[in-house]
Amino acid sequence: MKQLKYVVLARRASQIKEELRQGVRKPYNDVIDVIWGDSHRAGVKPLSFVRQVLAACIYPQLMNGDRLPVDVRERAQRLLGECAGGSVGSYTATAGTPQIVQRISEFITRRDSGAPSHPENIYISPGSQWSLMNILEVLVNNEASTKTGILTPVPCYWATNVSIMELGAVIVPYYLSEEQGWELQVEELHRALESAKGVCNPVALYVINPGNPSGHIQTRKSMQEVIRFVSEKRLFLLADEVYQGCVYRDKSEFVSYKRVLAEMGPPLSDTVELASFHSASKGFMGECGLRGGYVELVNLDPDVMKHINNLFSKDSCAPMLGQMALDLMMNPPQPGDPSYHLYNIETQHIRTTLVHNVQRALAVVNSLQGFSCQPVQGGAFLFPRLHLPPKAIQKAKELGMQPDTFYCLRLLEEAGVLASPGSEYGQKNGTHHIRFCIMTPGDIMEELLNRLTSFHTQFMKDFS
Repeated sequence: MKQLKYVVLARRASQIKEELRQGVRKPYNDVIDVIWGDSHRAGVKPLSFVRQVLAACIYPQLMNGDRLPVDVRERAQRLLGECAGGSVGSYTATAGTPQIVQRISEFITRRDSGAPSHPENIYISPGSQWSLMNILEVLVNNEASTKTGILTPVPCYWATNVSIMELGAVIVPYYLSEEQGWELQVEELHRALESAKGVCNPVALYVINPGNPSGHIQTRKSMQEVIRFVSEKRLFLLADEVYQGCVYRDKSEFVSYKRVLAEMGPPLSDTVELASFHSASKGFMGECGLRGGYVELVNLDPDVMKHINNLFSKDSCAPMLGQMALDLMMNPPQPGDPSYHLYNIETQHIRTTLVHNVQRALAVVNSLQGFSCQPVQGGAFLFPRLHLPPKAIQKAKELGMQPDTFYCLRLLEEAGVLASPGSEYGQKNGTHHIRFCIMTPGDIMEELLNRLTSFHTQFMKDFS
């Protein structure tokens, strides 16, 4: 497999950081790293309540005395009481600590306005991507004469495509409509399915909502069309919903595929097979390093569920701290709790900053000649389109690079901004994009936009 461009860019960024440490003079003093969807890496501070509870669980002596708020101590005691031996260092059941799995089920039921969720259909994992890999492993048949196909969006988070190819399956691309704000159009799903004839046997449709990197949020109508499509074509539905907590735009609302399916009623609600993924890494919590995610499975055959249980068993269990982080995400402090006031201030600050970052980034990017960006409704990224001069495209070709990779490398070298090229995620032929994380403190976003403006203006001048 060819080397991922982000790996090359990240390696060069590390070299530049080392050069700066050694006193090498550059037009900037540091590298702004916005290549990952990792808000803590980008400078967003962890939530106090989360870290206090986790600290008390790791070192229970912290609960002696009154240094920590009473609700923090109570939560830590409850979580430790659910651990074997009262320690975060112990194994749990394959699917996760039963009490935490139960509370995830209750969270899903609340989120979906009462649509029932069953704990036995939920598996906690070391991150949503890990869960997805396991479900894909069940779907991909390497013994069949025809390869298995998975319909995936373009653009799409690169790690999913890598996982699909590693399992020996074929990616069947369907293109989101950039002109319509990266909308998923069911006519395009039909076209993609038709294109797979004679190439592979498509068994599943993968959707990302809110979109990564597109930032689009699907409407109920769009989701209903998708559900009817997978039912008609007998496809398994994989719903990546990890950015469900990140919705910025007025009148935009996240609704889960599980809820829409339940509301459509029988026979669809009883027959469409669905896997829905969520994570503690994304959203305002941003705990990427703790590795906690879950998958909820709907309408799967009992024999398939047994096989999935065996797959999840091979790695014993998800990290205990990741499981606890999920629990804290599902059940944050409530009004009246001692920790609520600070928790509310911190989460509102993150939300306000993100809304401001989105508005500022869109305004700046769309003001630059050679850039255009669709409105961002949710998620963690901006994915603007680059309209590059022919000379820049020719120069990239001479260097054996994709044009947007060439642009990102120059942006890193000359402005100290680490962003990723759109070619990493897939894009229509002849189009170029870059992706950068908007989950950063406001001052870092301003500095990023200043550097991007100066660099881009000079770049367009150099290659005009």
